[in-house]
Amino acid sequence: MPAYPLLQRIDSPADLRRLDRRELHTLASELREFLIESVSKTGGHLSSNLGTVELTIALHYIFNTPEDRIVWDVGHQTYGHKILTGRRDAMSGLRHFGGISGFPRRCESEYDTFGTAHSSTSISAALGMAVAAYDKGEDRRSIAVIGDGAMSAGMAFEALNNAGDMRDVNLLVILNDNEMSISPPVGALTKILARMMSGSTVNAARRAGEKVLGVAPPMLDFARKVEEHVKGLITPGTLFEEFGFHYYGPIDGHDLDALIPTLQNIKKLRGPQFLHVVTRKGQGYKLAEADPILYHGVSKFDHTAGIQTGKGGGKLTYTQVFGDWLCDMAARDDKLVAITPAMREGSGMVRFAREFPDRYHDVGIAEQHAVTFAGGLACEGFRPVVAIYSTFLQRAYDQLIHDVALQNLPVVFAIDRAGLVGADGATHHGAFDLSFLLCVPNLVVMAPSDENECRQMLYTAYRHDGPTAVRYPRGGGLGVTPETAMTALPIGKGEIRRRGKKTALLVFGSLLGNALQAAELLDATVANMRFVKPIDADMIEELAASHDLLVTIEENAVIGGAGSEVARVVESLPQRPRVLRLGLPDHFVDHGDQTQLHEQVGLHAAGIVAAIERIYAHNS
Repeated sequence: MPAYPLLQRIDSPADLRRLDRRELHTLASELREFLIESVSKTGGHLSSNLGTVELTIALHYIFNTPEDRIVWDVGHQTYGHKILTGRRDAMSGLRHFGGISGFPRRCESEYDTFGTAHSSTSISAALGMAVAAYDKGEDRRSIAVIGDGAMSAGMAFEALNNAGDMRDVNLLVILNDNEMSISPPVGALTKILARMMSGSTVNAARRAGEKVLGVAPPMLDFARKVEEHVKGLITPGTLFEEFGFHYYGPIDGHDLDALIPTLQNIKKLRGPQFLHVVTRKGQGYKLAEADPILYHGVSKFDHTAGIQTGKGGGKLTYTQVFGDWLCDMAARDDKLVAITPAMREGSGMVRFAREFPDRYHDVGIAEQHAVTFAGGLACEGFRPVVAIYSTFLQRAYDQLIHDVALQNLPVVFAIDRAGLVGADGATHHGAFDLSFLLCVPNLVVMAPSDENECRQMLYTAYRHDGPTAVRYPRGGGLGVTPETAMTALPIGKGEIRRRGKKTALLVFGSLLGNALQAAELLDATVANMRFVKPIDADMIEELAASHDLLVTIEENAVIGGAGSEVARVVESLPQRPRVLRLGLPDHFVDHGDQTQLHEQVGLHAAGIVAAIERIYAHNS
């Protein structure tokens, strides 16, 4: 790495605050260059971090962190924060097994005041901290930094509504307005902010009014008296001031000479304050400025040449399988509509959005709304497909139960990132969906073992007259090429993939490859269960009658997962072999490479063999 003489002197915000203000511009340049160099070697979130360099420096320069609390919404833009708070040298292990997280973690640093990774939580958390400070008589500030994409979610407005009534708490909300979340932002709030930023609405209205009223001077005088009130109807401050905040901005979030004095003045104020800053994702790195979506989340790359796209090759991912099926199914049925809560790229819907724009609905970061919106469409004869990450479906659990399953509506949930996702870690692992879906009446739950099975299950789900869920992992599968033809699978029926003796491995989903490897060493039977609900009770009874040990294997929390459902069936049988349940342990699994994580939790082939051998050794 090149030398960063000023940045290398900063091991804490206290060091930063000792700098002369004129040195901050140089520090910003060094920090930005360090970020580009570092992230290109480790992978991670790049565009968002380049966009918050100056804001990060200004916050730590003006506020007495960690005594003053900063809560970063989502948290993927905190690399600069990590670097300035003593973790510069640890950046070489960012998001790697045993290294620092890509998100704020309270256990990692006292400067990470609140763990984030899911959207729109920052204002609620910062408000809680501000109320605690007031109740304890502590004179400190609580600051929430939230993007315009996250601001569109309901939880953010719930917190604003609550905060506006608390006139005595020292809360600062900073809206980092970069006109982006991950995908391009959608919805009315985004359009309002964009229109307000242009200023054209206010200026055009003034010019037109003066032209009309100029022929009647008394009317023109009256209009000038109420101009400020009229402007307030269409300027940014009105919206947030109606919530009880004092609004400031918008200001250039890359201009330290504007940020520093503004924050200095706001720091002196009491009560809820709202600062609107405008930034640009990818700022200072031309390639990321030109394509902030491509550089949002990156793998290792040559930062001098940029990310090379269009090379092709490699395994087809489950996400691509879903995206292809979605387009193929939409071509067959004009009642299909697709819904995503702001994850067009991540969920593989770019092609669908391009080919079927009238049937594509990006509802923004609004998982609860996405599910109930789908329910409403289903009531009117459409066939909604909700593409959503497992970890984000957690946010819409009530809607799934009350608005879809209870009414037995035909909504397909295409659940991506089920199981261990890798570098994003505990906040993004899809560890719980089987556990929280299994107990929901009317719901059919499927877990494909390979790419073709994923395609056929999505078709099966779409044809079913009721709510369905197909959960599939991040990345590629076994390398099975999906068949063009689509065939519905018999619901609730699995298949035997290998016949063996004594031990039967009952596999739910994409760990089938690991199970087959283990079975070769054990001479075990392997069942690809396919359906988690309804479970194949007939197959379980058959295997229970002919084997001494049933081993369930799933990439889900072992508590309450598919293995629990197998155990429930076995309890009712006259012949009850022992059941060993293998899955994710009862603790949050950290970040790292997916293969490393599978080894850590014992879900690789060797781990499966070892667990089974321990059972037999204990019984001998």
